[in-house]
Amino acid sequence: MKLAESLRARVPFAALAALIALPGLHAAAGEIPLYPTGPAQDAAFVRFVDGGSAPLQVVAKDGQLPLQLSAARPVSPFFPVGASSTITGTLVSGGKRLAVSVKAQPGEFTTVVALPDGKGLRQVTVHDVPDDFNGLKASLGFFNLDGSCANPALRVAGRAVDIFKGVPEGHLQRRSINPVKLAVQLACANADVGPALDLGQLKAGERYSVLLLPTAAGPRLLFATDSVAH
Repeated sequence: MKLAESLRARVPFAALAALIALPGLHAAAGEIPLYPTGPAQDAAFVRFVDGGSAPLQVVAKDGQLPLQLSAARPVSPFFPVGASSTITGTLVSGGKRLAVSVKAQPGEFTTVVALPDGKGLRQVTVHDVPDDFNGLKASLGFFNLDGSCANPALRVAGRAVDIFKGVPEGHLQRRSINPVKLAVQLACANADVGPALDLGQLKAGERYSVLLLPTAAGPRLLFATDSVAH
């Protein structure tokens, strides 16, 4: 399967529990040239996030079609990969290049974020092992990728209700919530920072991510609906 085709084919997380349980998922998913797959085993998944202001390319090998991310689409779907095998490639953004290496364990969803780092790029990898699947609720994750935000918390906008708090840099927290219409507010050191972020109507059985990212103007939030390419 060509990368461009794989990006158009996505699986909602409501069907994920059944997918992970299927043997030989890698063969069924087809060959994704960007990532090597190994022998049949429990699935693992990797996605990429453009955490900067310039477009990002994820290149597996020279001459292959790269994965393209930008402000219009900064988060890729999750790609099925060979569990426990090391995946390598190159991140390219604004003329800067960074060799990337990541390993995902069976059943794990791994997020690789490319962030500006002075004159170069840096890779931050966050590992997520889902254990909260509930088809009657939505799953929301909060990723902290900005060390400048002290004691970060994600609150219900307009209310003093913390959904997440105290997430260490480079880590995430995830929880099941009712499938409601939701807007969230970032707080650093118990003070609201930036505007509220409207997540819209959350759906039962779906998984979502809010990522806290650094910028020159201060912390910002990025919202993504988690999906799986096949």
